[in-house]
Amino acid sequence: MNAKNQKEVQTKLTKGLLDMIILEQLHKVNMHGYQLITNIRKCFGVYFGPSTIYPLLSQLEKKGYVRSAWNMTSERPRKEYTLTEQGKGFLNLTENSLSMICQSINPEINPMHGLTIEVT
Repeated sequence: MNAKNQKEVQTKLTKGLLDMIILEQLHKVNMHGYQLITNIRKCFGVYFGPSTIYPLLSQLEKKGYVRSAWNMTSERPRKEYTLTEQGKGFLNLTENSLSMICQSINPEINPMHGLTIEVT
């Protein structure tokens, strides 16, 4: 597989799993939207702009998976997102489903083995 095809596949998979990726990052630490954008780009090599991330965060909040609050202690007020208990349950369900799908495709691999999402 050439680099162009690999990048295309990686982008498609990352986009399809973006809600899970966001929840996983928020599971480790509370973040504002720009932090999520930069972490996703750093970890996955795929750029999703504010027009993708903020509407998704709004959807996740409406579903009860994340909660937002304004952080007024920084020099610039920012809306910070926190994973809720309901969000943790959904994340767990999503990760288990992904694992089952990957096991069905290839029983030799464990998709969650070695999967780490670096948070900066």
